[in-house]
Amino acid sequence: MTPEDFRKDFPILGKGDYIYFDNAATSQRPTAVVDAIKDFYENSNANPLRGLYDWSVDATERYEHARGVVADFIGAASPEEIIFTRNTTESMNLVAYSYGLSNVNEGDEVVITVMEHHSNILPWQMVCREKKAKLIYLEPDEEGVITEAEYKSKITDKAKIVSIGHVSNVFGITNPVKEIAAYAHEKGATVVLDGAQAAPHIPVNVQALDADFYALSGHKLMAPMGIGVLYGKKAILENMKPFLTGGEMIEYVTREDATYAELPHKFEAGTVNAAGAVGLEAAIKYLQKVGFDFISKQEEKLTVRMMEGMKKLPYIKIYGSSDPKKHSGIVTFTMDGVHPHDISSVLNDDHVCVRAGHHCAQPLMQFIGAGSTARASVYFYNTEEEVDRFLEHLSKVRAVMGYED
Repeated sequence: MTPEDFRKDFPILGKGDYIYFDNAATSQRPTAVVDAIKDFYENSNANPLRGLYDWSVDATERYEHARGVVADFIGAASPEEIIFTRNTTESMNLVAYSYGLSNVNEGDEVVITVMEHHSNILPWQMVCREKKAKLIYLEPDEEGVITEAEYKSKITDKAKIVSIGHVSNVFGITNPVKEIAAYAHEKGATVVLDGAQAAPHIPVNVQALDADFYALSGHKLMAPMGIGVLYGKKAILENMKPFLTGGEMIEYVTREDATYAELPHKFEAGTVNAAGAVGLEAAIKYLQKVGFDFISKQEEKLTVRMMEGMKKLPYIKIYGSSDPKKHSGIVTFTMDGVHPHDISSVLNDDHVCVRAGHHCAQPLMQFIGAGSTARASVYFYNTEEEVDRFLEHLSKVRAVMGYED
């Protein structure tokens, strides 16, 4: 198979001559996903879980079937361990509020890395502030790697929670989360993994990783925006308080009190995003049709080509590992004398879409000494021809900004 075999399934990729290299922020949706959402609204548009009539029953069945597909996709032991949220950010907040505030105490430590997305920093800052605990940061080496010496020196018996991004959204590095989880558990800590950048690119098995919680966002793996997932071990979820309260997450309500519904519904208050869940199921099935083997090989091929081309431009600095295989299709860079926002703007004039800014990772920007960076991120439907065009346009940015190289 080639990228061209799949590009026909993505109508937006055929519009004009645009090159879409912002896949780390959101991937494009294949027709199969759009059709699945359309079919739900045209044939099953009713509230799941609440009605005894045919449309509601069908909506419920499709919603719960999607939950089972997600459970299989990430290797959960049961669909009950899958909670639908809006995105990874909401999933992380759910863990912080419903688990963190109840289990972290004064003097405890919460361990994260300096590479984390803000969605895996701010909730833990809140927990540590509220509970008078200490937030500990693991720092990567010059290749972007969290070494064994680093995590073993900072995950101590005081650690109550260790929360790590599976794949960095800036460096693209895959963190040694299985090893970190094993060590954290030896110290008695609970392990939370942010899988937003991992799930679209590499196989995930939460039981093999021994993650206590694992979060992901649908919009990064070709599903609709506004649908996310939180996996949690059943024994832990059963002892957690709901994050949100209201409709559907209850079993019985009186004027004075309420009893909550069983898992996973006690964490899914209000009308759920059933169409989003159906779209997520379609996206997972499409991704499985493409296959992680093809995805990784194509991303590696494109990243090698991109980094080799960028290294020929002496004014470009690439961040993270020197090995393209360790970038997960993400190449973050700066250009001497040109602000990343100007890089993105000039490239946009040539219909090249790249990200510019702090990538919701300001502590990492401070750590590497860059106020902001540009980021080009590829996916399996991108082509070598697009990489070559990107490099050609990139080589002209400084001239547009008035430099004579």
